[in-house]
Amino acid sequence: MLVPRIKRRADRGTRALKRLVTIEADITGLADEDLLDLVDIFQGRAGSIIAEVSTAEMNKRGLSL
Repeated sequence: MLVPRIKRRADRGTRALKRLVTIEADITGLADEDLLDLVDIFQGRAGSIIAEVSTAEMNKRGLSL
Protein backbone atom coordinates (compact mmCIF):
# COMPACT_ATOMS: atom_id res chain seq x y z
CA MET A 1 0.00 0.00 0.00
CA LEU A 2 2.90 2.32 0.66
CA VAL A 3 4.55 1.65 -2.71
CA PRO A 4 1.60 2.89 -4.83
CA ARG A 5 1.45 6.08 -2.74
CA ILE A 6 5.17 6.68 -3.24
CA LYS A 7 4.83 6.07 -6.98
CA ARG A 8 1.83 8.39 -7.16
CA ARG A 9 3.75 11.16 -5.39
CA ALA A 10 6.76 10.65 -7.65
CA ASP A 11 4.52 10.80 -10.72
CA ARG A 12 2.90 13.98 -9.43
CA GLY A 13 6.33 15.54 -8.91
CA THR A 14 7.43 14.53 -12.38
CA ARG A 15 4.31 16.03 -13.94
CA ALA A 16 4.77 19.25 -11.98
CA LEU A 17 8.37 19.53 -13.13
CA LYS A 18 7.34 18.97 -16.75
CA ARG A 19 4.72 21.71 -16.44
CA LEU A 20 7.28 24.12 -15.01
CA VAL A 21 9.70 23.38 -17.85
CA THR A 22 6.89 23.95 -20.36
CA ILE A 23 5.95 27.26 -18.72
CA GLU A 24 9.57 28.40 -18.80
CA ALA A 25 9.86 27.45 -22.47
CA ASP A 26 6.65 29.31 -23.30
CA ILE A 27 7.90 32.43 -21.53
CA THR A 28 11.26 32.35 -23.30
CA GLY A 29 9.42 31.96 -26.61
CA LEU A 30 7.44 35.18 -26.18
CA ALA A 31 8.14 38.23 -28.29
CA ASP A 32 9.68 41.18 -26.42
CA GLU A 33 6.42 43.13 -26.23
CA ASP A 34 4.50 40.14 -24.88
CA LEU A 35 7.24 39.41 -22.36
CA LEU A 36 7.10 42.98 -21.08
CA ASP A 37 3.32 42.69 -20.75
CA LEU A 38 3.69 39.46 -18.77
CA VAL A 39 6.28 40.97 -16.43
CA ASP A 40 4.04 43.98 -15.91
CA ILE A 41 1.08 41.77 -15.02
CA PHE A 42 2.91 39.54 -12.52
CA GLN A 43 5.46 42.02 -11.15
CA GLY A 44 3.59 42.87 -7.94
CA ARG A 45 2.83 39.28 -6.92
CA ALA A 46 5.19 38.05 -4.23
CA GLY A 47 6.52 34.54 -4.77
CA SER A 48 5.18 34.24 -8.32
CA ILE A 49 7.17 31.76 -10.38
CA ILE A 50 5.90 33.41 -13.56
CA ALA A 51 7.21 36.77 -12.34
CA GLU A 52 10.61 35.27 -11.51
CA VAL A 53 11.01 33.45 -14.83
CA SER A 54 9.74 36.34 -16.94
CA THR A 55 11.91 38.89 -15.11
CA ALA A 56 14.97 36.68 -15.57
CA GLU A 57 14.22 36.37 -19.29
CA MET A 58 13.69 40.11 -19.55
CA ASN A 59 17.07 40.73 -17.88
CA LYS A 60 18.73 38.20 -20.18
CA ARG A 61 17.39 40.08 -23.20
CA GLY A 62 18.41 43.46 -21.75
CA LEU A 63 14.85 44.76 -21.61
CA SER A 64 13.39 47.09 -19.00
CA LEU A 65 9.92 48.32 -18.17
